[in-house]
Formats: sequence, structure tokens, C-alpha cells
Amino acid sequence: MINVKDIHKSFGSLEVLKGVNLEIKKGEIVSIIGKSGAGKTTLLQIIGTLDKANSGKVEINGVDVSGLNEKELAEFRNKHIGFIFQFHQLLPEFNALENVMMPAMIGRMDWKEAEKRATELLTDLGLGERLTHKPNELSGGEKQRVAAARALMMKPDVILADEPSGSLDEENKRELHKLLKQMQDQYNQTIVIVTHDKELAEISDRVIEMRDGVVFSV
Repeated sequence: MINVKDIHKSFGSLEVLKGVNLEIKKGEIVSIIGKSGAGKTTLLQIIGTLDKANSGKVEINGVDVSGLNEKELAEFRNKHIGFIFQFHQLLPEFNALENVMMPAMIGRMDWKEAEKRATELLTDLGLGERLTHKPNELSGGEKQRVAAARALMMKPDVILADEPSGSLDEENKRELHKLLKQMQDQYNQTIVIVTHDKELAEISDRVIEMRDGVVFSV
């Protein structure tokens, strides 16, 4: 499903990733943990095609993304990778339904088809009565569910979550944990999470520790 092979990444003279190898199977929830500066977010950005490695290869569902040009990368990212960020990144001027439809609009999906899928996703995630609410009218947990629905919109191969519980209180953290398990159970979704949240890591199928740019345990 995801194969990361001998990834090296440096920023100037600072080597952040030092030959990372990693394999993630379809339908797995995998958490990447480690201290700040260990290389977790850099690795996630490279898997998500938001950054490029200096050397090595990333394959997602058999596609070597390392060899794609910028236009191909943008198309691949929109169709095959979903993102959940710490601060949701919802567009304030659009309602929940419109935010979820955004990847489909970028991908030129038929409007009616996109609206139908977005409505189904939001309903599945308990927001069927909140479709027309804008982000400032939603709670923190509801915003996170809108972000999750948006990530699922294009039926991606993988969802990447960077510190998704970082801005949530304890109650909403528990809701997020349930939500991620629901996404796995209901959609057989592959999810890769960078987190400092031990409880979130515990719901994962596998926990990967990074230390100083190296995968220490798989």
C-alpha cells in the first residue's frame, strides 16, 4: 500500500531523515511518535507529496510519487491523499457541506454527485443536521468531523493526520479517537498519524517511533 524506501532529507547541513524505510498496509491505522525534531512531520509531508526527499522513493498503491512532476503531484494528491490538520483548515466563508465538497470541486467532479457524497459523509459522521453551518457555528469536535469528511471525500488511498488532537480538549480527543476508528471500520481507511497523544497512539494497529531521523521501531 505505502512503501517508503531509504528516504533522506536535509535542510542545509541539517540531515532530518537518515535513510527511512517503512511499509504500511491497506486498512491500517499507524501512529508515528517521537520527540520534537525527530523527523515525524517531515516524513509525513514527504509521504503526502507536500515535500520532496533528497533521495529515496515513496510508492503509494504502486505509484512512485517521487517521479511525478508538480502538476501530476497536485492531481495525485487531490485524488489519492486526504489530510487532517491540527487546526482543521476549514474555509470560514463556506458551510460544512461546501468545505467537504472542496476537493471534488478541485477535481472537477460533477456537482450533484459531489453534493450527494459530501452529504452522505457528513451524515455518517453525525453532522446531517449541520450541513449549512459555517465553521464559526460549529464546536471543535464538529469541525474535526467536517475535516475528516473532507479528507474522505475523494475516497483516498490514505489519510494523513498531523497532530489531529493537538488543539482539542479531553472530551473532543475521545471523540476523535472514536472517529478515526469509525473511518477505519466503515471505509477500511488507511490512516497515518503523527502524534504526541499516547491515548491516540494506543488505538493504532501499529506504533512507529522515530529518533533523530531514523525509524527506531516498526
